[in-house]
Amino acid sequence: MAAATHSVTLDGLAGRPIEVEVDIGGGLPQTVMVGLADTMVNEARDRCRSAVANSGTTWPDQRVTINLAPSTLPKSGSHYDLAIALAVFAAKSLIGAEQLAGAAFLGELALDGRLRAIRGVLPATLAAAEAGFDRVFVPEVNVPEAELVHGICVVGVRSLRQTVALLTGQQEPDDPPVPPLDDSPSISWTSADRLAHLDLADISGQEDSRMALLVAAAGGHHVLMTGPPGIGKTMLAQRLPGLLPDLTYEQSLAVSAVHSVAGVLPSDAPLLTRPPFLDPHHTASAVSIVGGGSKVIRPGALSLAHHGILFLDEAPEFASNVLEALRQPLESGHVVVSRAAMTAAFPARFQLVLAANPCPCGLSSAVADQCRCTPLMRRRYADRLSGPIRDRIDIHRTLSAMSRPDLTAAITGARSTAELAGLVLQARGRQERRLSGSPWRLNSEVPGVELRKHWPVRDEGRVLVDQQLRSNKLNARSADRILRLAWTIADLNGHDVPGADDVDAALCLRRGTALGGPMRDLVQAS
Repeated sequence: MAAATHSVTLDGLAGRPIEVEVDIGGGLPQTVMVGLADTMVNEARDRCRSAVANSGTTWPDQRVTINLAPSTLPKSGSHYDLAIALAVFAAKSLIGAEQLAGAAFLGELALDGRLRAIRGVLPATLAAAEAGFDRVFVPEVNVPEAELVHGICVVGVRSLRQTVALLTGQQEPDDPPVPPLDDSPSISWTSADRLAHLDLADISGQEDSRMALLVAAAGGHHVLMTGPPGIGKTMLAQRLPGLLPDLTYEQSLAVSAVHSVAGVLPSDAPLLTRPPFLDPHHTASAVSIVGGGSKVIRPGALSLAHHGILFLDEAPEFASNVLEALRQPLESGHVVVSRAAMTAAFPARFQLVLAANPCPCGLSSAVADQCRCTPLMRRRYADRLSGPIRDRIDIHRTLSAMSRPDLTAAITGARSTAELAGLVLQARGRQERRLSGSPWRLNSEVPGVELRKHWPVRDEGRVLVDQQLRSNKLNARSADRILRLAWTIADLNGHDVPGADDVDAALCLRRGTALGGPMRDLVQAS
């Protein structure tokens, strides 16, 4: 006697349908699991045996062979339990094959037959819908997450007994649900709405840095801020999310899917509508930042910050392998994690914000220069951020301490986050209209060759960039980033095409020099 059900396996965020076959044949009583299953899947034999025995029938007293097809695809996770148990019911002729047709089953079984919450329901449901399934059965606690997918009927169930009753048309038992487990990874993350109460106007002075944040938010550019402790680097970074607009529906689904696979998606708000903001500690390992794992590959901070902000405070204190791992994602927008048994790809289109001290003690640029670091110590400390990493940062800012009279005079006169967020929204609207029909949404995403071919700057602006290239003050990649910055500045100023002033301001942002008066007027109250 043989029967089959269907489930979904996840390879990163990509899902593939899996056929779960169960054959009950002659021979000594034994349960065999085949199909390239890992340890976690192999343990499903014992969970399913107890769950089936506690759900109205007995486990077959014969040889039971469970096959997860295709056999060449590695299987991991505990969400195959429900499909395996239902295949056993079908093999015993307690459920008809027509009742299982067109349905995918996801869920981990408790020993008494109840269903536990699982991670990755959103991408798994997306994969089931794309594979043509009409229904997907998920644990009741995961229903809000699965219902984010359109075009498929989501059925929430509490137990194996209830699932069998639904499929066979019997009276449903009143089984209590299993509470969700809190197995979230220990990584510091939050959504931008938690930082919405922070106002950029609370920061006294630092007009150039606030202007840099405005440009960064408008075009999605990366930022490096250098300055002594207490100068306001962290305060500025924490106020950047308030300038960002809400995620689009497609972006929300992509971000929520990553958080679902990581197991950090809130059950009460499964659709994340605000850009995520992650600020891992400088002792974080490369696996927690990039992603990975010994048995199951999970996304790291780079992917959890997808369509959001990754803030590395005290950036030179991070391990060198962690910082160098940023190179490829900053260019490609995705992370590929390879292990001996499997490879997983995760999106990582994030906005990087780095904060660093000028030297190990941090006092070299303070008002009262009390730094005792030698020039060699300062150079070694700065070299912890390698040249290739710095070259990938669009905006460089050096924050200097203000005197008491300047600090008192700068308390008033700054525009609020709400006002500046309106400017960001208008600038992004201009980008969206200009880039419509292309695969890009922000200036920072447009490749340099496409920018020069389809959206060139004015001749006087191009001359400025060419002069910097001839004098070896810029390389080809830096020149492309100057052009992207110039377009963002033009969008903020309402210019149809960037001119010499826009390119000059972009050069100032890139070099970390002071900005002109017209640019400062954008962040100051009139």
